[in-house]
Amino acid sequence: MFKENISIKNYNTFKIDVKTKFFSEFKNIEELKIILNSSIYNNNKSFILGGGSNILFTNDYKGLILKNNITGIKIIKENNDHIIVEVGSGENWHKFVMWSIEKNLSGIENLALIPGSVGACPVQNIGAYGMEAKDSIISVHTIDLKSHKEYNFKNKDCDFKYRDSIFKNKLKNKIIITKVNFKLNKKPINNISYGNIELELKKLKLSPSPKNIANTIIKIREKKLPDPKKIGNCGSFFKNPIISNSQFIKLQKKFPEIIYFKLPNKKIKISAGWLIENIGLKGYRKGDAGVHKQQALVIVNYGRANGQEILNLAKRIQKKVMENYEIQIEPEVNIL
Repeated sequence: MFKENISIKNYNTFKIDVKTKFFSEFKNIEELKIILNSSIYNNNKSFILGGGSNILFTNDYKGLILKNNITGIKIIKENNDHIIVEVGSGENWHKFVMWSIEKNLSGIENLALIPGSVGACPVQNIGAYGMEAKDSIISVHTIDLKSHKEYNFKNKDCDFKYRDSIFKNKLKNKIIITKVNFKLNKKPINNISYGNIELELKKLKLSPSPKNIANTIIKIREKKLPDPKKIGNCGSFFKNPIISNSQFIKLQKKFPEIIYFKLPNKKIKISAGWLIENIGLKGYRKGDAGVHKQQALVIVNYGRANGQEILNLAKRIQKKVMENYEIQIEPEVNIL
């Protein structure tokens, strides 16, 4: 059940070659509980690993890494308008999105091709092209790491915010997500107002539908973003910063071409990619750590960069953004 002193290069999409003292995998709740009752678990620090697509390892891990392999997609309720589907937290996120498309369901199609596992989606409240995971999640099933009891969090209990949730803060390292329940629509939502989706659909002479929207987003993402199988990365490294309207007015006077999005709370979301590109760091490279040449929001490992070199580059970017715009950009990636 436990492996010792193994490389986890193939378990993180940055392809950082670090070792963990102990490593174990579980494919159901019963196996997980055996691990939680073991002496190795109780005598070492631990970290739960899903798809490994949102983590930067900066050193060897001197503890136990648990790989979540709980899979399965099951419809548990259905009516004329919606279905409720229960998904194992170790299930691949994009695979689940494509499953929903095949079933002609709507609600997560704009989140196509986001790397990682289903269990990571409520932690990060993943989002793209005008949709967020919180819009479809109805409950999150967990196990408490101390008591080993199972708890079910309804959507309202999850404290979802922009790329944030109770699981990323208050409950960090206190629970393991085992399953997530989603409510998907039988009637298409057809959210095409964000980014270039509407324009791309027109170019392809396609009418809006969950399948056409998902396929269009996949093409956009494949064009802009590097494939983690070919070059190490975690997708977007930084969150888009949210600033006050007064700060935005000052910023726009200085940078009229700035890319931004108005939020319902009168705050303004600024494109972090634009901030980084505008100061000339798009395509920047130091050693094997670099900023992707087509998407400034993505930091890449060109082969042999270690985690500390990736982190140093991220800190350089943060410093330059602060110096130029007086905006602090925060990592979306977990740094360990």
